[in-house]
Amino acid sequence: MFLSYLLVFVLAAIPLFELVAVIPLAVIGGLSPVPTAILAFLGNALTVILLIVFVDYVKKWLRKRKQKRMQGGIQTESIMEEADAEVMEESKKEKRARVLFDKYGLPGLTIIGPFFVGSHISAFMGMSFGSKKKLVTSWMMISLALWTVIMAVASSYGVTSFMPHVEEEGFLIRLFNN
Repeated sequence: MFLSYLLVFVLAAIPLFELVAVIPLAVIGGLSPVPTAILAFLGNALTVILLIVFVDYVKKWLRKRKQKRMQGGIQTESIMEEADAEVMEESKKEKRARVLFDKYGLPGLTIIGPFFVGSHISAFMGMSFGSKKKLVTSWMMISLALWTVIMAVASSYGVTSFMPHVEEEGFLIRLFNN
C-alpha cells in the first residue's frame, strides 16, 4: 500500500503527469481519495516551487551577465543573442499560456493553466512573463489546492457511483500486494 501512495507522489511531481490526471487514476486504482489528494498536491507543489526558484535564479544570473556585458561593451554576444531569440519559437503550450496570461493575467494563467497546459508550464510561463516569484508561488499553490479538491471530490463521487467495489479490487492495490 505504501508503494502505491509513493507512486502517486512521484507521478504528481513529474511534469508530464499532473495531479489533474494522477488523482483520478489513483482513485480508480483503489486508493483512498484523501491521502491520494494530499500526496498528489505535495508532489506537484514541491516541483512547482523548485521550478519557480530555479527560474528566479536563472533570471537573476542573466540580468547580472547582461549588466557585465553592457559595462564591457561586448557587442558580438548581443548579436548572437538576438539570433538565438529569433530561432527559439514558442511551442503550442507556450502560445496557449501566453493567450491565457494576456486574457486573464497571472491569476487566470495559474488557475486555468494546470488543466490546459500543465502546472509546471503555467508556473514557468508566469515567471517568464515577468511576474514576481511570491505572486506566482501564491497563485500556483491556490490553483493546485483548488484542482486537488476538485479532482479528489469528482473522482471519489464518480468512482463510488459507477464502480462501487473499486476499493477492494483496484489495480493499484493488486499491483503492489502481489
